[in-house]
Amino acid sequence: MYCPDFSRVEEAGQQRGSVCAIIVAGGTGSRFGNPGGKQLVEIAGRPMLSWTIEAFDRTHTIGHIVVVCPEERCAEYRARAVEPCGFETPITFADAGMTRQDSTHAGLVAAPEGCAYVAIHDGARPLIRPETIDAAVQALCADADLDGVVCGQPAIDTLKIADPMGLIDSTPDRSQFWCVQTPQVFRIDALRQAMDFAARTGFVGTDDASLVEEAGGLVRCIEAPRDNLKVTVPEDLPLVEAIMQMRRN
Repeated sequence: MYCPDFSRVEEAGQQRGSVCAIIVAGGTGSRFGNPGGKQLVEIAGRPMLSWTIEAFDRTHTIGHIVVVCPEERCAEYRARAVEPCGFETPITFADAGMTRQDSTHAGLVAAPEGCAYVAIHDGARPLIRPETIDAAVQALCADADLDGVVCGQPAIDTLKIADPMGLIDSTPDRSQFWCVQTPQVFRIDALRQAMDFAARTGFVGTDDASLVEEAGGLVRCIEAPRDNLKVTVPEDLPLVEAIMQMRRN
């Protein structure tokens, strides 16, 4: 596990105001099956999105938070997931795009001037810990050669390559594979350049790191807790709620 050392963050020239979190909460939650989406589904008595925002509010490194959500739901998200919670970090909103890539771009545009780093995170990962966010920021700040850092874990399951019918072709060496999560932290200029490159070439990535990789950037994986789960389908909710309740006891 990569553990934070905040003195090294300071040595790397890191200042709280130069890191902006972009929390992407623009999905419709079609796989979750809730007509109102999943961001405001209650977990341990609060909207899921408020738990996600709270983790970033409690960090040592994040100086601004941008929540990217559908334009027509901005007031609702603010009223239910932000205003009742008394967060100290400045929070602004940006309008979600048609795709995840578009939404990340909208958040990037909304980042305040003077921001040198951005931490992109899924709104539906409410179990993220502040210390994990700080560790990812630290890892990027401490290595001038890196363009980004991605949280995740080395794969522990056996992996198979199969054809469309499910027939196995081969079993790759899992030591080279990681299961990635968010946050994904980038130097803001590197992500902007990657976004421009993707727009010019038509590249569509499966995550933000893939855009930077495609543009020739250097991205590192760091190990983070496995309980940083994403709420995708209804059966994810009881497990996430149980973990949240356990943390509060």
